Amino acid sequence: MPNEKYAHFSNFSSRRDIPFAERKKTWLEISDMTEDEFDAMMAREKGREPQVPAVGDMAPDFTAERLDRQRRRTGEFVTLSKLRGRPVALAFGSYT
Repeated sequence: MPNEKYAHFSNFSSRRDIPFAERKKTWLEISDMTEDEFDAMMAREKGREPQVPAVGDMAPDFTAERLDRQRRRTGEFVTLSKLRGRPVALAFGSYT
C-alpha cells in the first residue's frame, strides 16, 4: 500500500494542471536542492528551450549504443540516419 505521506506526489510529473509555484514547492520538498539551486536549474533549462526540436521537427542524427534485454551495454552502435525508412522507437527519460 502506498505511503499516505507521499500520496500527493502520485502522477506528479505527468500532471499539467499543477501551477508552477506548487510544482516548485513540491520539488524542493522531495529533493535535496536549495531554492537557489532550483532557480539556477530552471534558468539553464529555459535557456536550452530555443535549441530543443519541436514536435514534428526532423530528429537530429545521433549514434547510440545498443543495450541487451537486461539493459547491459553491448558494444554495438546504431546511427539514426542509417535507419531511414524503417520504423524506429525511442525511449527517453528515466524509469526510476
